[in-house]
Amino acid sequence: MNRQYNFNPGPAALPLEVLEQGRDSFVEYGGQGMSILEMSHRSKPVETMVEETERLLLELIGLQGAGYRVLFMSGGASAQFALLAMNFLSGGKAGRYVLSGSFSEKAYEEALAVGAAEVLASGKASGWARLPNVDAALGNLTERDTAYVHLTTNNTIEGSQFKALPDTGDIPLIADMTSDILSRRLDWTKLAMFYAGAQKNLGPAGVTAVVAREDLLTEANAKLPTIFRYGTYAKNNSLYNTPPVHAIYMMKLMLEWTAAQGGVAAMEARSAEKASLLYDAIDASGGFYRGIVEQPDRSAMNATWRLPDEALEKAFVQEARSAGFAGLAGHRSVGGIRASIYNGVEVEACRALAGFMNDFRSRWG
Repeated sequence: MNRQYNFNPGPAALPLEVLEQGRDSFVEYGGQGMSILEMSHRSKPVETMVEETERLLLELIGLQGAGYRVLFMSGGASAQFALLAMNFLSGGKAGRYVLSGSFSEKAYEEALAVGAAEVLASGKASGWARLPNVDAALGNLTERDTAYVHLTTNNTIEGSQFKALPDTGDIPLIADMTSDILSRRLDWTKLAMFYAGAQKNLGPAGVTAVVAREDLLTEANAKLPTIFRYGTYAKNNSLYNTPPVHAIYMMKLMLEWTAAQGGVAAMEARSAEKASLLYDAIDASGGFYRGIVEQPDRSAMNATWRLPDEALEKAFVQEARSAGFAGLAGHRSVGGIRASIYNGVEVEACRALAGFMNDFRSRWG
């Protein structure tokens, strides 16, 4: 097979060796005489696999033994937008939302349907070209009136990324980290909870990892239907109902691969190198390529740019596809070009794309 350079935004590129491991164990898992797709989620091999996946994730981010649990859930980040509000918006407190792109807006809108939610800070007036100043907006928020502060750390569609986490003090900080989890080192203890759909840096689509402080789980709304409570998943080790077993197994393989590469520190260095290759091609183009996001806020996961007109953008995508580059069309809501360079994307893919960008500019610029 002639594998393409895969820049899809999610489901996204996975390392070939992870795919091959998944293939080789697909028919029979662990000498059990059947595929893991066929096993009961109550069986010891599946229970052990889920426990190991939780341990691996906590170890990679340095939270093993720090009072956090990992919950494996379904529905992607979109389900979490509603569930976190359902679990934590109570007692007259409001959820405070930082709006930095389309998905943070969706999270805010879901919270509005559940209870009290307010915009803490917004970058919408700039067309999402720059991130809002969260630290300045925190002001006089207190635990008495604020249930949590919600932040989307990386904006997949627009191509922006918060470089550091704000300090919210005693107010729980909850983050959607779907598109940049495990890509860089952070002070994870600033977060009371964070969640990520697997289909970008963690594995295939189908499972969502929720990492939450144990004390936060005990405070969640106990009046919800059982299946919607975070505490239910924690109490039952994510096995209250039948989970997406194979997706969790593939996440385990992806976590093992990440650890073998050198962990989060190595992923951070690779991400910086990959992003530099693309942003250098943009910045050296004399305006032929124009970054959509202002330089200080550019994402190391999703590089976005425009060309002089839409006709050239279509030509770029078409020629790129013919040359073996997949997934470069910008999101349908914003257009332009987007290269998603998650952990599974090799540095060589970005080097090849930068070369294609320079060649395209030399012919069309």
